[in-house]
Amino acid sequence: MTQQSPDPLLDTLLDAGRTPTLAGVERAAAKVAALLPQTPLLPLEADGKTFWCKAECLQPVGAFKIRGAWHRLTDLTPEQAAAGVVGVSSGNHAQGVAWAAKRLGIQATIVMPSNAPKMKLAATRALGAEVVLYDRVTESRDAVAAKLLEASGGTLVHAYGDPWIIEGQGSAGIEARAQLAVCGLAGPDKVIACCGGGGLSAGLALACPDAEIIAVEPEGWDDVTRSLAAGEILSVEDLAYPTECDALQTPQTWPINFAVLQARGVRGVVVTREEVRHAMRVAFERLHMVVEPGGAAALAAVLAGKVELGAATLVTLSGGNVDPELYAEIIAG
Repeated sequence: MTQQSPDPLLDTLLDAGRTPTLAGVERAAAKVAALLPQTPLLPLEADGKTFWCKAECLQPVGAFKIRGAWHRLTDLTPEQAAAGVVGVSSGNHAQGVAWAAKRLGIQATIVMPSNAPKMKLAATRALGAEVVLYDRVTESRDAVAAKLLEASGGTLVHAYGDPWIIEGQGSAGIEARAQLAVCGLAGPDKVIACCGGGGLSAGLALACPDAEIIAVEPEGWDDVTRSLAAGEILSVEDLAYPTECDALQTPQTWPINFAVLQARGVRGVVVTREEVRHAMRVAFERLHMVVEPGGAAALAAVLAGKVELGAATLVTLSGGNVDPELYAEIIAG
């Protein structure tokens, strides 16, 4: 783990109040490259055009969230590591934090909704993390986490509102740029990303500064889309709105994410339950991939014709953690 240093640049990189940067994304990408193999970049066609799917569902924890978690936890000081970490997550970030914490010998506590998918809860616990449940409709996960942090003196590892998390998620964009170059393509010129709180979208916006970025959310949970259109942060209007995209159920984005998205002119797109289910079936039939509902949102936007493809379009398949019963029902149509 990185320790505090007299180097001013390193001190800046270790400041929790800092702004995420492309240099930080590149630093995160180097860390991830030293730890994990690249996830595949798979071609798919729609309307006669080829686009490229980044298969983050094949990460060790089944989602891209391992990237930000590893970047964050490896920059803890020895004192911070000894006090442990607290995360907030519906399941994918939970597993990323738990995986990184187990590898680094750090105690992790994750605040998770009581209605999170069973497999996500079980996988997080299996990785050695303590899980604290909350009610998604009536309780604030951030408030629950704050009480735990007060008691433990630990470090918050937020699911999206954190400079390390944003940079770590952006490492997927650094990988994709190199993979496209191997295919003889300059780009990406367009990035379509599944969006909950905006950590991945913000990270990709930093990693791919010349690309148009489109954040895709499920209907009812389109707070980032509405916020970008309004020019101010808005919350989800109905926290009880039903969705199968549990990975994208965030009540509102944070200023650190919103600032990056606004600065890059990111726009949002909303997809329906049936569009997401169709995308999951396409991923299964044509890519032979298990993709969870939240991880299929970006692909859903493409297949529904809600986003025009560019010459080198990158689409995130951001997660594959879905309860078997639900997945079987969706694939059966």
